[in-house]
Amino acid sequence: MTIAPSRRALLAGLLSSAALTGTASAQVGPTQPGPSALPPPAPSPAPSGPPRFRFDEVVRRAKALAGAPFEAAVAPLPAPLASLDYDAWRDIRFRPDKALLGDLDGPFRLQLFHPGFLYTRPVTVNVVRDGVPTPIPYQPALFDYGRTTIDKPLPVTLGFAGFRLHYPLNKPGVLDELISFLGASYYRFLGRDQLYGLSARGLAVNVEGVGGPEEFPVFREFWIEMPPKGADRAVIYALLDGPSCTGAFQFLVYPGDETVVDVRCTLVPRRDLATVGIAPLTSMFFIGENDRHHSDDYRPELHDSDGLLMQSGGGEWIWRPLRNPKERCISAFEDRNPKGFGLMQRDRVFEDYQDLEAYYHRRPGYWVEPQGEWGEGTVRLVELPTENETHDNIVASWQPKQPYKAGEAVELSYKIRALAETDDLHPGGRVVNTYVARTTASGGTADASEPRTRRFLVDFSGGDLGYWLTDPKAVEIVPSTTQGKILAVSLVPNLHVRGFRAAIDVRLDQPGQSTELRAFLRARGQTLTETWTYPWQAA
Repeated sequence: MTIAPSRRALLAGLLSSAALTGTASAQVGPTQPGPSALPPPAPSPAPSGPPRFRFDEVVRRAKALAGAPFEAAVAPLPAPLASLDYDAWRDIRFRPDKALLGDLDGPFRLQLFHPGFLYTRPVTVNVVRDGVPTPIPYQPALFDYGRTTIDKPLPVTLGFAGFRLHYPLNKPGVLDELISFLGASYYRFLGRDQLYGLSARGLAVNVEGVGGPEEFPVFREFWIEMPPKGADRAVIYALLDGPSCTGAFQFLVYPGDETVVDVRCTLVPRRDLATVGIAPLTSMFFIGENDRHHSDDYRPELHDSDGLLMQSGGGEWIWRPLRNPKERCISAFEDRNPKGFGLMQRDRVFEDYQDLEAYYHRRPGYWVEPQGEWGEGTVRLVELPTENETHDNIVASWQPKQPYKAGEAVELSYKIRALAETDDLHPGGRVVNTYVARTTASGGTADASEPRTRRFLVDFSGGDLGYWLTDPKAVEIVPSTTQGKILAVSLVPNLHVRGFRAAIDVRLDQPGQSTELRAFLRARGQTLTETWTYPWQAA
């Protein structure tokens, strides 16, 4: 099974945002006068006038929109834009000296993406000043077209493909890209000293492709509040629209070492949503220490994320290494009121990637923290096969047990943190390596049952494991398998990670059989580590 062309095309286009960041830094300064300036703000309303623009207004629009059919057809872009290929579109860059939001000397600046290439559905972007929203008109003077020629005038109502905010994230006085909204409901954001990797989404619908293709709801309109001087956050509102659902979103963006996005949303289903993904994350895993059969690349590992981390409602911490499977694989972790989940880039060592361009060791992980009770459901992980590192093939999200009913609004809140390290998320030991090997000794001859037998080597580090290295016999491994039989286990100190290496030999009963393995370490009845879990199917 291959990744759907719509997903491949869309996600490949999203990489262009990172490609544009080469000219993204600029000195902080007031917005330059000229064509990029917003029209004069409307007078502040009198007490009896219209209310200030708030999240409730976006909710009202989402509910009204849900009462009408989804408009799937999009008017074609004007001729000069309709034929742009990737290189021509990428050559159109926003002029940093025309950046918006600087009128009040606040720390954030707004830049816009030009429509064209994959981005054929125009997006309206508004700036909210003193509670009054003003749409930003399209103006050619906002962009440097490079080698791309636009020989016809374009309307001021053209709209944009999306936008990004800049902020002095890494150095005082130097603006770096902080968050970007581009394509469908995708957005990405960075903490200090991080580089773009995985993406978040407003909503995922039918990722599994049950009864039809996956849907890609779109953010059709945005509102960004004018930040005052000294603002510690950016406030963004968004209106979501799709065949099965509309929605109102509020994003409060707090930049820092671990940038936090506080998300509040109201979803209004047009029809029953049985396969909806809440707080979806999308990433890429091509090859890693546990899965190298797809490539002979000189780089040892190629991935934006290497594992799914989850804290259940009962408090158990679970680590599931990612894979590049031969066919689509869906893993579901049933839970009630989960405390958190996310796709992590736990391996932060350059030597494990050896990539001087992509710098995979600097890609962030996104950690989702639900606010309030989300009820029963599953943290759902979808892994798709990919033949190279340019395609996102991993999706993680929360899927509620009960479908959301048509016409019944659903309110949800959560936080997403951009993490470099996961050491501080929980006090226990964590999985740092997973290897899959034959059970025969090095240089030995495999027996006939070898395709149904595997050895899984798991390195645990951190927490109190350094303390227990002085008494390693007191530490035991607790393994389990849903199918087949565990033939042997062993546990030895691994001083290189200041922890332990566990080995688990598993045999399945017949070819093609699948199992789910689990293991954790404990000492004298005390759990010392998170739970490692891993699926395996015999050849």
